Amino acid sequence: MLHLLAAVVLAQPTLPAEVARAISADRAKANVEALAAFGTRHSLSDTTSPTRGIGAARNWLKSQMESYRGGLQVAFDVHQIPPMQRMPQGGEIMNVVAVLPGGMPEAAERRYYVVGHYDTINADRMDPTRDAPGANDDASGTSVVLECARALAGAKLDATVVFLCTAAEEQGLVGAKAHADAAKARGELVMGVLSNDIVGDPSVNFFSPSPAASGPRSSEQFVRLFSEGIPRNPGAEEIAEIRRLGSESDSSSRQLARFVAYVATRENMAFRPMLVFRQDRFLRGGDHSAFNEAGFTGVRFTVPAEDYTRQHADVTERDGEPYGDVPTFVSGEYIANVARLNAATLVHLANAPRPPAKARMITAQLETGTTLRWEKSPEPDTAGYEVVWRATTAPDWEEAIDVGDVTEWKTPASKDNWFFGVRAYDKDGYRSPVSFAGAAAR
Repeated sequence: MLHLLAAVVLAQPTLPAEVARAISADRAKANVEALAAFGTRHSLSDTTSPTRGIGAARNWLKSQMESYRGGLQVAFDVHQIPPMQRMPQGGEIMNVVAVLPGGMPEAAERRYYVVGHYDTINADRMDPTRDAPGANDDASGTSVVLECARALAGAKLDATVVFLCTAAEEQGLVGAKAHADAAKARGELVMGVLSNDIVGDPSVNFFSPSPAASGPRSSEQFVRLFSEGIPRNPGAEEIAEIRRLGSESDSSSRQLARFVAYVATRENMAFRPMLVFRQDRFLRGGDHSAFNEAGFTGVRFTVPAEDYTRQHADVTERDGEPYGDVPTFVSGEYIANVARLNAATLVHLANAPRPPAKARMITAQLETGTTLRWEKSPEPDTAGYEVVWRATTAPDWEEAIDVGDVTEWKTPASKDNWFFGVRAYDKDGYRSPVSFAGAAAR
């Protein structure tokens, strides 16, 4: 936990807690049941039936988002996909998107996403006809998006928040990739993506390999949070700089993961993220990876442990009951807890100043001490800055000091021995994610 040395005592914003309280476990479970009732949401399934298939599911999602009171701009995000291995004929796919525009001119261009994929598969990835209810994978994540949209629809936020339900994730992250690539082509400032995939079933206990562990740990009180360390497809110069700084664990995605943990602590949530410093699980992928590949900051939420016999499986019977990825195994309260963490994080991200640009240690000459410099955040309510640091072996920022409304700070501590970063804070008590301090001659 970050220890604040002479740090500014910021007011505790009330909006994140209000938004979290608005999220309903009953509605979260009802969303999953409604989506599973479409039988299959395979991306190649029927688009004409009003009750079955991906067409009916996306129409329902759009109508749900349109029903939320507030300033949401709801639309289908349509893409024409060329033939590919898991879509041999290519075709049209539709994401469902709702945008809550930011209200501060200096912040509105910043965009923060919450994402879940609404398509499904059964045991045969290419079979669009048999049932594929996809309750956990990923009606649960889609429900997180819906509950966040409902709770935030009327909120007044500085930056823009995007609620995205993607299609064709199971065909190869197709919908997320199409959306991310289009956002990149438009030059949009996507500064954070919270992807929720398989966030509904905490029934599998979490095990530690430690002999000292006293048996399995319940998965109900935490969620795994994956983040990439080294950005996807870096150039030779970028790799060289990462090696020079030793910053293999300080990508923007890794800072976003740390920020989620900070929000959980600041909001005194009983439900916490468990940071996993990998991009994803072995042999699986998720929509955050498509955003990472486009150069955007993204992380993935998923349950602490999984029952793979129920995922990507045909629905069968065990002891006279349906068995597979069905709503029976999904917890509305768990989904709601994940949604509360997402929603609170979105409020903090959207209302905080943007991270200070060009944070760097000055390395013009050999000297024992450290000089940090950075650029001011452009939001007019920015009140000051905090310098944070940690040991080079520590996973998270350990200490912080308020340095006021300045752009330079000095310490006799050697830059060789610590990682440093800078974050901005505003008059309402919101802190930005940390900008990792690189190195420069001036």
